[in-house]
Amino acid sequence: MRVVSAIPDLRRARAAEGRPIELVPTLGALHAGHVSLLERGRAAGGVLWMTLFLNPLQFGANEDLATYPRPLERDLELAEKAGVELVFTPTVDDLYPPAFASYVEPTGAATRWEGESRPGHFRGVATVVAILFRLCQPRRAYLGEKDYQQLQVIRQLVRDLYLDVEIVPCPTIREPDGLAYSSRNAYLAGPARRSATVLYRALQAARRDYQAGERRGDRLVARMTETVAAEPGATLDYAAVVDPASLEPLHEVEGAARLLIAAHVAGVHLIDNMAVSE
Repeated sequence: MRVVSAIPDLRRARAAEGRPIELVPTLGALHAGHVSLLERGRAAGGVLWMTLFLNPLQFGANEDLATYPRPLERDLELAEKAGVELVFTPTVDDLYPPAFASYVEPTGAATRWEGESRPGHFRGVATVVAILFRLCQPRRAYLGEKDYQQLQVIRQLVRDLYLDVEIVPCPTIREPDGLAYSSRNAYLAGPARRSATVLYRALQAARRDYQAGERRGDRLVARMTETVAAEPGATLDYAAVVDPASLEPLHEVEGAARLLIAAHVAGVHLIDNMAVSE
């Protein structure tokens, strides 16, 4: 496995590579969810690349950039074990040199939910993804459905900017108790770890109501809200029933729909989502 940090070296590697690139972009702190993306990319028949870059643009002023896990050696070991052939590990100055002044400002799917809760977050996501896609020129990029709104924002970015890359959504990977794998789970222990499962429990409760015949969006949201309210260790940020593509809230569920939820547990911002039916 080759580790490349400098952009000129990456460009040379891309120019010399005759096979299509299967790309998994990450912030690092890899877990089972990331490994599932790498396995999906490895099975696609091209050459598997991964980017590992903790992007400061997508963190707000009071968020956890300074404390975000950075187990670089372990990440590289997991990447090599998963069959990655090249890892791109740029520095902040590599991607955002002092004269950097161009940003991608998404609206549409980026406007609500995490967009309201974390102002500027999707600006940072869209900007770095546009740069990484331009540099790596992948055939496909593999993204987890766990970050469902981010997935839709990146799909929108690819469509609107005519980027020549196929976005491949991959299922959320969960721990045995239902908690979606996330790098931020490392912050949780003891009672907080148990409280964190309330997101999954809230989604499951709303889905059961839907399966029992409930189609009113406000009642499904109420079920998620009530479930989180009953968990002393969690504070709800938002719960919503939305159109799967636009992420606009649905008053009546007449077809496909997505349940979104976010909460704070022991000061940790957690998100999850689920289709109302599979």
